[in-house]
This record gives sequence, C-alpha cells and structure tokens, in this order.
Amino acid sequence: MSKLPEAYRFVDLSDYGRPVARLIAKSLKDTSFTPIHVTVGFIISGLIAVGCIISEHYVAAAFFLIFKSILDAADGELARIKKTPSYTGRYFDSVADIILNFLILLAIWFVTESNIIYMVLAFLGIQLQGTLYNYYYVILRNNVNGDKTSRIFEDEPPEALEGEKQKHVNILFWFYKKLYGLFDKAIYNLDSKAAKSLVFPNWLMTALSTFGLGFQLLLISVLLVSGLKEFIIPFFISYTAMIFVFVGIRRVL
Repeated sequence: MSKLPEAYRFVDLSDYGRPVARLIAKSLKDTSFTPIHVTVGFIISGLIAVGCIISEHYVAAAFFLIFKSILDAADGELARIKKTPSYTGRYFDSVADIILNFLILLAIWFVTESNIIYMVLAFLGIQLQGTLYNYYYVILRNNVNGDKTSRIFEDEPPEALEGEKQKHVNILFWFYKKLYGLFDKAIYNLDSKAAKSLVFPNWLMTALSTFGLGFQLLLISVLLVSGLKEFIIPFFISYTAMIFVFVGIRRVL
C-alpha cells in the first residue's frame, strides 16, 4: 500500500527496497510478527553493518546497510497490511534510525581516520537532509489525504491509537523530541511557509528523495564497495548545501 494517492506518487529514489519490503510484509501478514519485530530486525542489521565497517568487510557492510533499508520499509508495510498503524512504531523507527546513522558514520570515521569534527558535521548534514525531505513529504501526504501516521508538527505526544499504550507513545515521543527537535526547528525556520503549499511537483519530490535515508545508505554502500570510503564524510558535508537549493526552488514554485 502506498502512502500517497496514485495521482501524487513520485519516483522515490530512496525507496528502492519497497518491492522486497512488500514481499516480506506479505509473508508475515498471517504470523505473530509485528511491525516492531521488523524494526528490531533492521536495528540488528544496522549494527551488523557497523561491525562489518569497523572490521573492513565492506561488501558485507553494504549488504546489511541495504537490508536494513529494506526492513525499514517493511515495518511500515506490515503495519498497513495488518491495519495496525501505531505511533509507538513510528517513533521507535525514527529513534533507531538516528542512533544507527551516528554509529554508521562513527564507524566510517574510525576506518578513514577522518577528523571527528568532520564526522559530526556529516552526521548533522545527513539529519538535516533527511528532515527536509520528511518535512515536505509529510506535508504532501497530509494535504492529499495520504498516510497520516507522521505529523507535520510534532509538538505534543499524539493520542495513542488502538492497540498501543499511551505510556509507550509518550516515552518514545520524548526520545524523538530530544533527538530530532533541533533538526525539525532548523528546517521549519528555513522554510516555515512550506506547510501552506497544497502540493509539491513530482519531479521536485524525486529530486528531494536523494535526501532520503534509503538513498543515503545506498550511496554509502556503493562508496564502501568501490574503495572510496574517504569520500563519504566529505560528500555528505558538501551535499548539505543542496538544502538551500531545494528550499529556494520550493519558494519560487
């Protein structure tokens, strides 16, 4: 199931794993596996990838990074197939993502002997890129009656949905705000009027999808396997400048 009505679907370059994710979700539909179990699976895959990077097994690292990306899509697919959307799963997924992103870049810093400050800048860049993409994507989904599990403004803990506990939602929301709050504020202040846009052109969303986590992990994988690991941190630092380009285009449109 798509997060958008057919008329507003775009080519999402970060969502290459969706077909396999759907197969995984369908295979788990009539089992006791829940979306949370799948999220735990992608955490394990991400941690294995970190270990592979540190031990310089880059092909294996690439495999587990891409598998992590596929499972990251599969948990949401399973939630939609089972009709069990939850804020618990939404925030757990996001908290796991940001922690794994940091560990992945930390592992790359370790094997490239880059300056730790550059690693932190690359991490901040990756998070800001992803935040802009998610910001526009959530606005689009809300404006065209798409998936509404994610909210445009995450100010207060949402009311728990059927089948989940409010306590769990509140705890995970607190972690989410602590980890993502500054990134959300930075992107909102950069383009506070974006929420008033009814839709975004499909071509712009496709271009923005290069900021998506799936595409970021794919690029890291390609550079690792190609023997270009030294370029990973500098690339994400420099590519952050594209945020201003995309915001500028959005304002003109």
